[in-house]
Amino acid sequence: MIHALQARSTDRFPVTYPVVFGGAPFVGEGILTDLSASGCAIACDRTVLSGSYVRLHVLMPDQAPSLAIELGKIRWVKGCMFGVEFIRLPIRAHQQLDQVIWTRFLRSLDRPAFT
Repeated sequence: MIHALQARSTDRFPVTYPVVFGGAPFVGEGILTDLSASGCAIACDRTVLSGSYVRLHVLMPDQAPSLAIELGKIRWVKGCMFGVEFIRLPIRAHQQLDQVIWTRFLRSLDRPAFT
């Protein structure tokens, strides 16, 4: 079995964004702790089930609209953390996500190398 971290096809970047998520029949709040073009990890105190489908509204810094993920699937749950694969995003959200990921990528290039 391939470990989940090895199977990722996109880089994830650490973030701290508030998020509201919901599915049938629950709603919760948490903190988005990492983000990629294809998914994210969320920390929360709500119990969620792997395999459930959710909508996400991520409150982005310095941006008026929240990042709206119309459909995501919870792929893993570990304690108070869970991972979501993005399945369906509106075009505007996709463009917004691409911009955030690009900005994070450029910032990661500016970090000094460890010696």
